[in-house]
Amino acid sequence: MTLTLIPLPRIPFIKPGDDLVRVILTKTVTPSTQAVELAERSEKDPRMVELILRESKSVLRSRPGTIIVEHHLGFVCANAGIDQSNVNQENDGDWVLLLPLNPDETAANIRRRLEKISDARLGVLIIDSHGRAWRLGTAGVAIGLSGLPGLVDLRGEKDLFGYQLRISEVGAADELASAASLLMGQAAESKPVILVRGFPYPLREGNLNELIRPKEQDLFR
Repeated sequence: MTLTLIPLPRIPFIKPGDDLVRVILTKTVTPSTQAVELAERSEKDPRMVELILRESKSVLRSRPGTIIVEHHLGFVCANAGIDQSNVNQENDGDWVLLLPLNPDETAANIRRRLEKISDARLGVLIIDSHGRAWRLGTAGVAIGLSGLPGLVDLRGEKDLFGYQLRISEVGAADELASAASLLMGQAAESKPVILVRGFPYPLREGNLNELIRPKEQDLFR
């Protein structure tokens, strides 16, 4: 039996509100053999690839510069949503930003506190910038929501000429996320919170799973 003790280097001073678990998990990254092999094919830092693997259910595609995965949260995205932009590289370290462990729960917690203080009925979205399979450029999408619909089912409604809609489901949360992303920006805008008024659909409880296409309906997997 071998006992191995490894002190984690450069643990920062912990402030009120800091997530100690996340600080511990993200301080030191030791790439696995799989991460090293995938890093060679994708021309990425093996430590980054190790984090991508930890955040993912499976790797779907890879090429130099990009790894497409199915995230633990269920959606397909590049590099498991891990971001290096707008992350303060303090203490000369290599820092990246991971997605929330449970974005729906995070959105619900924020919503409950806001509603308690404001005494107003609210919906909350947590969004991220994702690429799209058939188009260039990233667009804001919802990765967590509470208090508003992910999908709005318009099947059975009639159009201007009386034709009954048969397959129309609106990705309302993604459409709202994309609009908010225009104001948030991607660089140094520093506008992480957008207040929305006039959402055109009734509010209800919603969740991320509404927006994720089941594998049996996915023509590309």
